[in-house]
Amino acid sequence: MTVDQTVRGVATLEHADREPLSRDEMAEIVARDIPAGAYVNLGIGQPTRVADHLPDQKGIVLHTENGMLRMGPLAAGDAIDPDLVNAGKFPVTELPGASYFHHADSFAMMRGGHLDVCVLGAFQVSQHGDLANWHTGAPDAIPAVGGAMDLAVGAKDVFVMMTMFAKDGSSKLVEALTYPVTGLACVSRVYTEYGVFDVGADGVTVRETYGITVDALRERLPVALRRLED
Repeated sequence: MTVDQTVRGVATLEHADREPLSRDEMAEIVARDIPAGAYVNLGIGQPTRVADHLPDQKGIVLHTENGMLRMGPLAAGDAIDPDLVNAGKFPVTELPGASYFHHADSFAMMRGGHLDVCVLGAFQVSQHGDLANWHTGAPDAIPAVGGAMDLAVGAKDVFVMMTMFAKDGSSKLVEALTYPVTGLACVSRVYTEYGVFDVGADGVTVRETYGITVDALRERLPVALRRLED
């Protein structure tokens, strides 16, 4: 199963008359784009929000690298079970048919190509889909490898959720990575508060924008941007 590369209609959708997406809105859009029946891993951080927006009727199965299938949304209140957590150590719920297994078996699923989609955070994504998300390279930075490398090369499609710009205002969507590499040519789609982008061998194609136009993005990003209709 691979993600559909088409979009409603044939033209890039520009929603310039509204604010950029909130994190929950980004998560909702990612959930919309995950195919029905897909086996999916949600990375630590922003991607965990996607679980709260997956409709039951799509039959999507969530996998956690710490050893669980059929994970449900985040747990709260009386639903919290300290023995049920996701890879980020947040309490989660379980859905009917949930199963549990050894960490090594979980990584075998990831490395063996059994996941249709993984959703990861990132420090940078290159125009051709290279991913950097485990270390900034700064001397005082704490590296966080986790299972990102295994997911990046093992999942059939890799989605990235990230802010469009770093704290210093630089674009996280770049011509070439300057941070340590997680995986090469592995990312298929990028979701930010300003837009949704397909990346790959042909470069960057803008699927949708929010709170900005494609032309305005072209002035701020260091990569060439194509529209769907180009």
